[in-house]
Amino acid sequence: MSKRRIHTFRDDNELPRGEEISKHLLKAIQESKISIVVFSKGYASSRWSLNELVEILECKNSNINKIVLPIFYDIDPSNVRKQTGSFAKAFDKHEEQFTEKAKEWRKALEEVGNLSGWDLNDMANGYAFSFYSSLVGITMKSSIQGL
Repeated sequence: MSKRRIHTFRDDNELPRGEEISKHLLKAIQESKISIVVFSKGYASSRWSLNELVEILECKNSNINKIVLPIFYDIDPSNVRKQTGSFAKAFDKHEEQFTEKAKEWRKALEEVGNLSGWDLNDMANGYAFSFYSSLVGITMKSSIQGL
């Protein structure tokens, strides 16, 4: 995407235990026009990722020009929406310690699971390039329209 002059922010750092989302990351989320959230089987195990998702959706819901694009990598979107499969296992652990937060996370997952996104399970057999091209196109169009 950098070749298309699209600035990306990727969170590669793990959140140290007990800490909240960093101010730098919050600012990046709040200033972004588009948030691309990649869900995998292990996504719900990360409190850090779940907290980021809540912030992304709060920003989206307070500004109609924000776009959230979910990508479901090696997981069925219904597992995200309904918190089943690996998501259910993760929430069994979360709810023991973070009862109120877990409710907030569940609501966010249900909301994002209902958004139109990409199921990469359907992108096998050489369609990944087509997906990438579509994603860049949507991102470019949104940037040009000044969202």
